[in-house]
Amino acid sequence: MPDPTVPPTPPVPLDALLARADLGLRRIAGPEGPDIAVHWAHTSEMADPYPYLLGGELLLSAGVHIPEGAGPGYFDAYVSRIVAAGGTALGFGVAPVHDTVPGALVEACEMHGLPLVEVPPRTTFSAVARAVWQLMAQARTAELRRVTEAQQSLATAAARPDPVPSVLHQLARRLGGRAVLYGPEGTEIAGAGADQGEEARTALAKLAEVVRPPSPGHPRTPSPGDPRAPSPGHPRAPSPGHRPGSGPDTPAGGPGDLHADPVARPSSASDTVAGVRLVAHALGNGEGFVLGVAAPQRDGGDHTIASVAAVLLSLLTGERHSGAGAGRSSALVRLLLGAAPGEVAPLLGGDRWRVVHGRPDGRAVPDPVAASALGAALGSSLVDVAGDVVRVLVPDGRAVERVPGWTLGVSAVTAPPDWPAADTQAARALARARATRTPLLRHGDRPAALTELVPPAEADAHARALLAPIGRAPALVDTLRTWLSLHGSWDRTAVALDVHRNTVRQRIARCAALLEADLDDPDVRMELWFALRRT
Repeated sequence: MPDPTVPPTPPVPLDALLARADLGLRRIAGPEGPDIAVHWAHTSEMADPYPYLLGGELLLSAGVHIPEGAGPGYFDAYVSRIVAAGGTALGFGVAPVHDTVPGALVEACEMHGLPLVEVPPRTTFSAVARAVWQLMAQARTAELRRVTEAQQSLATAAARPDPVPSVLHQLARRLGGRAVLYGPEGTEIAGAGADQGEEARTALAKLAEVVRPPSPGHPRTPSPGDPRAPSPGHPRAPSPGHRPGSGPDTPAGGPGDLHADPVARPSSASDTVAGVRLVAHALGNGEGFVLGVAAPQRDGGDHTIASVAAVLLSLLTGERHSGAGAGRSSALVRLLLGAAPGEVAPLLGGDRWRVVHGRPDGRAVPDPVAASALGAALGSSLVDVAGDVVRVLVPDGRAVERVPGWTLGVSAVTAPPDWPAADTQAARALARARATRTPLLRHGDRPAALTELVPPAEADAHARALLAPIGRAPALVDTLRTWLSLHGSWDRTAVALDVHRNTVRQRIARCAALLEADLDDPDVRMELWFALRRT
């Protein structure tokens, strides 16, 4: 499949080839005009070249296939097959087989509307083909330069204080037409460029409905008045020299499929109305925004330029529609300037949250794309990649469920001042989930009723005194906590802490020595676990 970010190679106008003095080509029959384009040159001496043509060719022949005494019927059949195959023009060499172009061939080309070009004896077919490729290379270089300049101007416009109108203005100027942004309800939010007339304006609005996805939770069902395809009487016009359906923005499946499935819609659709080329692009933010473009003509690179604008507008309208981007930025700035977490939490969408820690299964290391995907699955865009762990801040009210391919640890619901504690809870839950091979583990799934019988201040004081001998060695505290939570399993503790099992044994032995306790005694373990729950 062609890369949509790279413009296709533009065809060569036949007039440009005829203007090459070094070739000496001369048109002797058929239509004239700048719209006659050559996509490549092909040499064939077959009496029926149809099976060997793709469309858009300048077919070169010296007439070797013409039988002696051939009449008008032979030439009529020969030319009609070239036209049926989509050939652009016929180049006839007058040497070495024929001294002149047969008159019956001239008449057949004139009758069928096929340009006929005389190739003089001094010009070889390879020279004609080379000239076609040279002109195509020059056109492609110019088109790439035009597309590059347009991309740069669109990116600059997206950084302006009024990004959406600026992007539309640049797009309309680069395409020489009009660019319109339609909202989720189908209304025109912003537009730029010269108006292309009432008929084109109405048809473009209808074309936007073809690509607009239904609003979440409100799928639309086709009705007699709800358009699903380009306007009747205005079929999609194929590019000159190309067979139908070969355009870069032809919707997959065709209009018939749009009627069959009202939910699945193409990302872009095109139409031609009153000589104006219309294109609609569904923006990728899923909110129902559509970019519409109307221009008198459409060059090869225009699709690429419009695609770049659609990507930029997808980003801009996504933040514009939800306000989440502005809220996150404001919250970050306030935190950096010294505001308390509780003050900025409302800007993020709530005042009670869960912290989720996730690690991909296997040995994969999460990257920003994988982290964003996990955040999307959990319903939050507040995502952080910290080494081999992804941390997600999820508002209370959004259910945290299993995510295939991930192991998750979930904290209790906390207020912003307690986020650091919730982060620790999620980390411990993740470590235990990995050790027990559980896809999802929540902190505090089982209430500790007995611990609630002891006043918190007394419980904290007892815990500090009991754990004081190892309190200055966080690695020992974490190892003891994990080892006790996993019922004394050396292997599972090693997995949870990402250390060797011998390291676990050494640390537990060190804890037993410092605490002067028998860690095989269940009463000792229970008391230590009670103390560790308070730290």
